[in-house]
Amino acid sequence: MTIINIKTEITGNIWKIEAQVGQKLAEGDTIMILESMKMEIPVSATEDGVLVEILAEEGATVTEGTVVARIEA
Repeated sequence: MTIINIKTEITGNIWKIEAQVGQKLAEGDTIMILESMKMEIPVSATEDGVLVEILAEEGATVTEGTVVARIEA
């Protein structure tokens, strides 16, 4: 098994976490939603796997490239 780091593509605030640790995800499934400049930007799974860790919480501010979750693929 391989651990995949899920990173943000933009600076913003974590508006809502939609997935739970232990959940099976398909590539493209939304893990959380960032809010930036009044836009909602999904942070999605980059490949199929199981969500093993969430590294941020709702309301937190993150910068571009921050690792916010890990998937075991």
